[in-house]
Amino acid sequence: MFTKVISFTLMGIDAVPISVEVDVKESSANFVSIVGLPTSSVKESKDRVIAAIRNSGFIFKSKAYTINLAPADMKKEGVALDLPIAVGMLCSLREIFTHSSEDPSILEKIGIVGEVSLNGEVKSIKGILPIAISAKKAGLEGLIVPHKNAKEAGIVSGIKILPVKTLSECTDFLQNRVHINPVKIDLLELYHTSYTDLVDIYDVKGQYQVKRALEVAAAGGHNILMIGPPGAGKTMLAKRIPTILPEMTLEESLETTKIHSVSGKLPCGQSLIVNRPFRSPHHTISDVALIGGGSYPKPGEVSLANNGVLFLDELPEFKKSVLEVMRQPLEDGVVTIARATETLTFPANFMLVASMNPCPCGYYGTNIPGHTCTCTPSQVQRYISKISGPLLDRIDIHIEVPFVKYKELSSKPTGEKSAQIRNRVNKARMIQIQRFSKEKHIYCNANMESKHIRTYCQIDEQCKRLLEIAITKLGLSARAYDRILKVSRTIADLEKSPHISPQHISEAIQYRSLDRKFWE
Repeated sequence: MFTKVISFTLMGIDAVPISVEVDVKESSANFVSIVGLPTSSVKESKDRVIAAIRNSGFIFKSKAYTINLAPADMKKEGVALDLPIAVGMLCSLREIFTHSSEDPSILEKIGIVGEVSLNGEVKSIKGILPIAISAKKAGLEGLIVPHKNAKEAGIVSGIKILPVKTLSECTDFLQNRVHINPVKIDLLELYHTSYTDLVDIYDVKGQYQVKRALEVAAAGGHNILMIGPPGAGKTMLAKRIPTILPEMTLEESLETTKIHSVSGKLPCGQSLIVNRPFRSPHHTISDVALIGGGSYPKPGEVSLANNGVLFLDELPEFKKSVLEVMRQPLEDGVVTIARATETLTFPANFMLVASMNPCPCGYYGTNIPGHTCTCTPSQVQRYISKISGPLLDRIDIHIEVPFVKYKELSSKPTGEKSAQIRNRVNKARMIQIQRFSKEKHIYCNANMESKHIRTYCQIDEQCKRLLEIAITKLGLSARAYDRILKVSRTIADLEKSPHISPQHISEAIQYRSLDRKFWE
């Protein structure tokens, strides 16, 4: 007997519907064949499914089973096909009946996904959010999902999310023996009530100039590099940058949640990510883990940081090949991974925050008692030169992070809270959104290219003289020119000024003076 069950497989961060077709014929020996470009995890499902069927109280007969996963020219990966394969085999064996006068073909209206264990329990799977979105687009009435995935899938409206705990519960529902209440989640309420600031920039003592630089970076979406000795607070500052960035929109939350769902990185019990992600990979990370890829391409750290912050601590310690692969996502905001049979694109629109010591020992140019730099000029130069020019070209702000003195450490925290800074950042971003409303793919000042800088960053003669001094007398590089103008535009936006003034240029120059000091 032939049976068709609707299911889904993941392609990048999206899901596509597939048909699980099961055909059973008489045979003296048990034979199960799965065709349609299944991966190893899908091929192994036959052993899990057979054990689950037997341990759920059904009779599994020795026959010839052919399971086709259509379309046959698309790779199918993952364990989400276990449950639909089990249902298809049981229907073909006449162990369950899904046809009645009231509901002639429930399998044509409902999608099924889930992993089954040997005892028939339905276990959670990755990527349930894009699967639910795809099921809704396919026009299905409902989607049977693992019970533990129900809240995540439930944020998709317009389709019934039907959670099951066991294979038996799934088959009882299909035969109209039990009723399952669809899961309903109020997406807007969840979005508005889930945001929390776990840390606050108010906790950082001193470092007022650095905090100001971080505010400018957040307001314009600028990448930033912090340079300072060990223990100066670079990591502590970086972890608080998401708290001063604008709150994520609902669309950004859904996109970010999809990426984490597909990667299996969604925190337990959390169905929607509303806080901007903060990713901090170790410097031993491989280029594939950072950028994404693999035999069956998966998102990397740059995609997991989408709409948030990617923090690279000890930047010169990263392998050069790893840093070089970041150039495309920094430029385009996406990662394109090409394979012989497919090409996948992952979002990678993140704010790069990097930190480094000024030299191998970490104390070059500092006056910290008991810590004298022992590095030679050539060692310092080799250390800094590990960061390539093209990568530096994509970092708008360089800021020196000084060592915090004991007097500041022992005092009570002072300054503004993250919410106050974020309020100013939001207002500056709104100005930029209005400014670039007619431009494509530009949402903040950091996205501006040369033609946009000429249009939106016009300056008077006094500003031009300041820039001339910066380039010729202070020894700044030519690459600093456009960066200074972009950052100046952001500083003006923070002050709600329609024009760039000399004080805006002067402040922006301070954020590029490390060009001259360290690597020019």
